[in-house]
Amino acid sequence: MRAKRASIEHLRGVTRYEQLRKTILEVRGSGDLEKPLAHWVLPADRRLPLALLDRCLGDLLETDFDELAATPGVGQTKLRSFLNLLTRVADSRSEENGNGKKATAPSLAPGRFDPSCVSDAQWTQWQDTVRRCGLAREPLGLVAPTLKNVTRVIWHTPLADYLDVSLGELREKRTFGEKRVHAVLKVFHGLHCLAGQLAHHDELSIRLVPRHVDRVERWIGQRLQRAALPQATEITEGYIAPLVDQLRQDASSQIIELAETRLGLAGPPASVRQAAGRMGLTRARVYQLLNEINDILTVRWPLGRCQSYHLMERVEEEMSGDRSLDQFRTAVELFYPAARRGAAGAVERAAGSL
Repeated sequence: MRAKRASIEHLRGVTRYEQLRKTILEVRGSGDLEKPLAHWVLPADRRLPLALLDRCLGDLLETDFDELAATPGVGQTKLRSFLNLLTRVADSRSEENGNGKKATAPSLAPGRFDPSCVSDAQWTQWQDTVRRCGLAREPLGLVAPTLKNVTRVIWHTPLADYLDVSLGELREKRTFGEKRVHAVLKVFHGLHCLAGQLAHHDELSIRLVPRHVDRVERWIGQRLQRAALPQATEITEGYIAPLVDQLRQDASSQIIELAETRLGLAGPPASVRQAAGRMGLTRARVYQLLNEINDILTVRWPLGRCQSYHLMERVEEEMSGDRSLDQFRTAVELFYPAARRGAAGAVERAAGSL
């Protein structure tokens, strides 16, 4: 009885293998046939056919199922794992060519990202998306969902630095612990989810910016095209509020509290000395936090200093001394400080009144 059951399972394996082999070989051009079977292994996979993992896919598909089944150390359980890996290969290749099949790999939807479930095949696919969409020069911090979980030292690292690194090399990279690796994987995964399905257009390019920054840039562009200058309430809604929202996305609660205190969003606006007293901090610590605000905005909105000062100069030309704009002056100094970052312009003239 056991022999009969084993024979039936073997025949099913042969049939499934031939179907998968035909499906995979029908789709060519991706270079997958030269990759080892281990390329499609996920960290959570168990009972893998270790004797077959180092063999390239093309070599395996040229081998009869009976010969593979006779490989030392490959029993029925590992044969089933082998066929599951081939199913993953077939689904990923079909998906790349628009056949509408769903991959058998664990779901990596944006809201359920699990870095422990990333395979070499998925990592390669994400790298290809970044290349295809022309995002290689973008700093990692600019396109990260949030900076809270991204180590500051890699905020300005261009994505290109990770395009020629295998998943194994990334995990073994010097100074890269689990947190840093996960942050990089999450950024690439998010970009793939966002831009992976976009068709290529020679006439168009993709530009990714944080949502709140996009809101500010659009508002400034519209305001600079009008003859009438914005009122204080408009500046609060169009410039200050979105950038504070960006800080909420990226900064600690202490930094957010300091920003709101300086801008007077949670009571009367406070000087550095007053803010230190209210928050129970030294002035030196407050200045450190203020620098962190600028660090965040610099990576999230690289053009922010230029655009903010342009708007400020335009406002000061016609409304110099107008006290209703003090909050705007404070905001520009908060986000892109003149004295600490070497900026020049109208903010320096306004700083003396703060």
